[in-house]
Amino acid sequence: MGNYIRKTARYNGKKYEATGKTELEALTKLAEKLSAAKRGEEVLGGSMTVDAWYHQWKATYKDPMGMTEKSLGMYDEKYTGYIKPAIGRLKLKDVRDVHLQRLLNSQAGMSYSHVEKLRRVLKGMFSRARKSRLIPYDPSEDLELPAVHQGSHRSLTEEERAVLLRVAETHPSGLYILTLLYTGMRPGEAAALNWADVDFEHGEIHIHAALESGSGRIKGPKTKAGVRDIPIHAALLPRLHAARGKPFDPVFPSPQGHRLNSNSQYRLWKTFRRAMDIEMGAEVYRNKVVKSVIADDLTPYCLRHTFATDCARAGVPLETVRWFLGHEDISTTANIYQHRDATALRAGMDLLDRAGGKGGGKANIG
Repeated sequence: MGNYIRKTARYNGKKYEATGKTELEALTKLAEKLSAAKRGEEVLGGSMTVDAWYHQWKATYKDPMGMTEKSLGMYDEKYTGYIKPAIGRLKLKDVRDVHLQRLLNSQAGMSYSHVEKLRRVLKGMFSRARKSRLIPYDPSEDLELPAVHQGSHRSLTEEERAVLLRVAETHPSGLYILTLLYTGMRPGEAAALNWADVDFEHGEIHIHAALESGSGRIKGPKTKAGVRDIPIHAALLPRLHAARGKPFDPVFPSPQGHRLNSNSQYRLWKTFRRAMDIEMGAEVYRNKVVKSVIADDLTPYCLRHTFATDCARAGVPLETVRWFLGHEDISTTANIYQHRDATALRAGMDLLDRAGGKGGGKANIG
């Protein structure tokens, strides 16, 4: 470095260095670096640790974006639990794609949602570091997901549907459950409904808000597609009429008369699911289910999936179902709509058989 003078010092086990044309300049720069370190700051650059960059990146690019506490918490959960132990101490410039791929590979067998979120955090951190020219290339660019558990919501079985309809006749939460089944709306959207949103004159339910996941706050939809009008199903209309309340009262109040929040929604579903379990033959002792028979994967979102599957069976166009469900991306709808359903598959084969017509079912190939 010619006549440049270098000065070094250690703070909290980390080495800091600075150079200058004079001893005073080098010492001044070193003092500034040490002061920044003591304030919890880091000089941006490829030599900073992954841990230091994560906190800078999140504070700069995520915290101010108006995300929910739950969404922000996802970043901390994935970083603290998985990324930091693996590469947190590495210098940003020393991270290679193999480090990140090994990290993802270590999560093989976990849920798709978990591994995909982990990849999302990695891509967010390192793509921004590359765009900010802190590193020469983005090691997260071509990360591949390992074999993961493709958990997905499903439709109700015919037995489950029959039991649900019977239980809904008398259960206090019956109207809420039937509304999810016959509209396909998200549970959070149902919780946000006021009676003013139920348009009896035009036979529609106006959806324009939702309960924020993990809280009791009502917020606007994530996308413009979330604002929509859903025609009221004929089986649902008389029940809504019978329960009709004041315009700004919640359509589905808690047992205490308040608007549903995440906790009360959970309890509401839990009691309804328990009633279904008993109806299906669960063993009960002293009012406690001691041997359950209901499927573990039966969740409120199964009702939304069932609605979409019912639409597919009825031949409702995909674009219309997309509107019903409030999906921004039609591929999301297609993943549900085109779900392999035995009834739909048999109906499709019947159509193919009939199309054989005069040729006796033989197709011309060539």
